[in-house]
This record gives sequence, structure tokens and C-alpha cells, in this order.
Amino acid sequence: MVSDFVLTAGFLVCGAFTVVLGLVHFAMPWLLDFDGAIPVDGDPLRPLELRVVTYQTKRSDLRGIAQIMNHAVSYTLVSIGIVDLLASRWLAAWFAPYLLAWIAGWWFLRAATQRHMGSRTGDRLVAAGFALLGLFHLAVALS
Repeated sequence: MVSDFVLTAGFLVCGAFTVVLGLVHFAMPWLLDFDGAIPVDGDPLRPLELRVVTYQTKRSDLRGIAQIMNHAVSYTLVSIGIVDLLASRWLAAWFAPYLLAWIAGWWFLRAATQRHMGSRTGDRLVAAGFALLGLFHLAVALS
């Protein structure tokens, strides 16, 4: 059994890191220059073809979806961080293992998709860090 101190410290570290990461993510479109990376002018893009509808995709659509996905991730990260910081209030609840497994899955997905950023040493370290966050949550879920 893991001591209460280790659990409290683990959730405090995970929660604080995740809230800060989520807040920083709100600024990622500016920090990573999304507007410069996805210019408005350029060759036409391939349309999005669904069975019944064809949608002529514009570069502004790509900018928009990048912003939407980024802010959705930011919101999720801040939410997970707050949930971690409040873990002492819900860890004994019947739903705790399910919530912890969901959070672990989030971190495992994030770790696995880090490869899209590249394969530099820093990318591998970031993926390992996210995997460790997932392992912490999974270990608590299974304990």
C-alpha cells in the first residue's frame, strides 16, 4: 500500500504540473506562431469530401481547427490538473479507479503522440515524462 504522504505529494506534483502545462498551452498558438506556420496565401487546399457534402477547405480553416484543438487540450489539461489537486476529496469514491484510468489513458495517448513532434532526445524525454504521469495514475487506480 502506498503511503498517504506519497499519494498526496504525487497528486500535488501531477496536478500543479498539469495546470501550469494547460495554462501555457493556451498561449501555444502565439508561442509557436500558428499564423506564420499556416499562411493565408498559397496554393488551394484539397477539399474535404464527405459522402454527401464537399467542403472547400481554406487555410483559415486549418488555423481555426488548430486553435480549437489546442484550446480543447488546454481546457482538458487544466481540468485534469484541478482534479488531481483535489484528489484527497474523491480518491475513496467508487468512481476513483475509473477516473484514474481515464486520466492514465489521456497521458498514455499524449506520450504516444509525442512522436509526431520528432524523435530528438527531448521528444523522447517528454514522451517518457507523460508516460510516467500515466503510470502514476494507473498504479493508483489499480491499488
